[in-house]
Amino acid sequence: MNKFLLASLLSLACASSFAQVTVSDAWVRATVPQQKATGAFMQLNSAKGTRLVDAQSPVARAEIHEMAVQDHVMRMRQISSLDLPAGQNVMLKPGGYHIMFFDLKQPVKEGDVIPLTLTFADKDKKRETLELQVPARALNTAHKH
Repeated sequence: MNKFLLASLLSLACASSFAQVTVSDAWVRATVPQQKATGAFMQLNSAKGTRLVDAQSPVARAEIHEMAVQDHVMRMRQISSLDLPAGQNVMLKPGGYHIMFFDLKQPVKEGDVIPLTLTFADKDKKRETLELQVPARALNTAHKH
């Protein structure tokens, strides 16, 4: 089976609903040899307002990150949470919000499936988790919806 088709099918398979949050089009950027960090990207939508408060994976240390321009310089920083307003799509994408993986235990190859656990907290601070299996795509792979 074509790797791109398999990755697309896995991406659809990880489109999940839990805690009123829908995750779609999730993917992890494949790495090159010796690279120790990468990112995960996806679209999040919550029927009720909630926040993404944690990300974890057995393949690396995971953090919620934001990339933004400050003083004409692109900067990346960890954020403690990401608001998901009710009914609005929130994109985690290169150059914006994303899940950052640090200290990878091994390279991430195109076609690999990366376990990722997202934790959400509602306004009452009730926490719920969502388990994903996220396909890896090559850095230069054109993304299709």
